[in-house]
Amino acid sequence: MEKMKGLQALILAMVMVMAIATTDAQSICNMPASGLMACKPAVTPPNPPPPTSTCCSALSHANMRCLCSYKNSKLLPSLGIDPNLAMKLPSLCKLPHPANC
Repeated sequence: MEKMKGLQALILAMVMVMAIATTDAQSICNMPASGLMACKPAVTPPNPPPPTSTCCSALSHANMRCLCSYKNSKLLPSLGIDPNLAMKLPSLCKLPHPANC
């Protein structure tokens, strides 16, 4: 059972990396790959810069509830993303933060 969870996480990580590395035709939670890449510096420790306008614009069109589903995922840290920094992006972009996220 534990091996299966590890395999699922690995597959999900590979899909996420491929989605980020491909064209804008790919998106996650209605956020295009270019938007994800624009936001990555702002969620990468140790001293992230503020999110760019490109990041905030992409985030404003994203499905926030969908993005919230990644909050406790082990996938984010494996991609160099700090989930706590990611959770701050909506407020840094002056966007509404979804309830129960």
